[in-house]
Parts: sequence; structure tokens; C-alpha cells
Amino acid sequence: MLAIIGGTGIYQLDAFDVLEVHHLDTPYGHAEVTECQFEGRKVFFLARHGSSHQLLPHEVNYRANIYGLKSLGITQVIGLSAVGSLQIEVKPGDLSIPDQYMDFVKGAREKTFFGNGIAAHVSTAEPTCRELADDIEKAAKKAGIELHRNKTYACVDGPRLGTKAESEFLRGPAGCDLVGMTNVPEVFLAREAQLAYCTITIATDYDCWQDDPSLHVTVDKVISRYGESLQKATQLLLAYLREPEIEYQCQCRSSLAGAILTPEQALSDEQKERLAVLKS
Repeated sequence: MLAIIGGTGIYQLDAFDVLEVHHLDTPYGHAEVTECQFEGRKVFFLARHGSSHQLLPHEVNYRANIYGLKSLGITQVIGLSAVGSLQIEVKPGDLSIPDQYMDFVKGAREKTFFGNGIAAHVSTAEPTCRELADDIEKAAKKAGIELHRNKTYACVDGPRLGTKAESEFLRGPAGCDLVGMTNVPEVFLAREAQLAYCTITIATDYDCWQDDPSLHVTVDKVISRYGESLQKATQLLLAYLREPEIEYQCQCRSSLAGAILTPEQALSDEQKERLAVLKS
């Protein structure tokens, strides 16, 4: 079962027929997920920033969102996100699928389902689902859409836009290709929930590393360029959805195997229930 997490500018998908809106009270807070149908295929949708874009990146309840999706039987997730490009070959308007992440979030975001009596260490050496990304790439080629692969996403706190020094560091010493504010901890929580996850990113600008100030990121440029590219991203997503549905049996779906150190007999009934959802 597939869920789409929509980022900036994506609060619904017009091509989907709404079946039901789920208001979920999870152990981590509230999540709202819309159950939809597209050409006979059931798919779920979650607006990352809320239906009216009322949540800043650090205000998003990532744990409630991911846990809520998993409780509905979701097994794979495709995110859509606006990013700044840190490399000249990723032009504004281009689509990419990052396969690696650098966590530069310094604020107090809750980044794990574990702790408070459950000790676990989940491998994130390969944090995204390559099988899912490969199939999205196949759909892109079939639809004639350019898609960059093997990119590294740097996640920063926001909500402010970065300095030129930060941009130079991320693209130089840190070796990153894209910069955004929302995919951490989302990508890592998805791995803890044994979900096949990847994100289609839309480059809205060159961040602020170029010498020409007219190329530096501003909110109005983000919104205008994002809107222009959103149709292409949606076209890619729908092309993927028209392919035969696949339930991936990759390592993502068994990431908790051997990762939990606390013995089951030491867990409360509530802890066991939470783990049962994450392991399902």
C-alpha cells in the first residue's frame, strides 16, 4: 500500500478521488491522512505542512505522520519536496531522487520512535529504498521526464533561508547536492517503521552559493518556480501509479530485525503494541 507525502504547494492531488479522511490519534499526536483512489488503485495522501501550510519544518509532527501511515497498513511512501540545488547540473525545475542524507538539524525535532524503555539502533547506511527509486526512474524514462539519481540531500533546520557560507560548506566540504528542511527525520522514521521510502525533490533555485545575487533563493522565487515544476512532478507520480502495483520485499521492510536490544519481557503492553505497528 502506497502513501504520498506532499510538501510545499502540494496539499491535495486533483487526479485522486477522495474516499475518506482519517483523523488518527497516535501515541505521538494527531495525524490526518486522506484515503484516495486513482484509476482503481487505492493510495493515501498526507500534507506534510498541513492542509493550509500552517506548519513550519520544525513544527511538523513527523513521528505522528509516519506512525499514522503505518497504522493504516502503508508499506511504501513517496515524498514530494522543494529543495535548493547545490550543484550546477541540477537546474531549477529539475527533479531528483536523493539516496543519501546528511543531518544538519540542530533543533529539538523528535528523530526516533525509540527510547523511554526501548533501546534500538537501526541501520541507515542506505536510508532510502533503491527498488522503489528504480521503479520511479523507469516511469520517468517511459514518460520522457529527466530525473537525477544518486544525490545527497542536506537537511537544515530552517525556517530561515541559509547564508552563502552555509551553502558553500554544504556543496563543498559536506559533498551535498540538494538542501531542504523537511526530509529529516522523516526518512529515518520511515526506516524505523520498516517502510520503503524515497522522495522526489523539485529544485526551485540554486540556494545562494552563486555570485549572482539574482540567482539567490527567495520565497517568491520558490513558490513561482515550484508551481511551474509541480505539474512535471505530478506527471511523474501518476506515471508511476499507472504501472503494476508492487509490494516490495526489500531490506527496508525488515530493518528492525536484530535492531532492538530490549528483550520483549521487559516491555509494557503499550510498548509492545507500538512495536507491533512498526514491525507490521
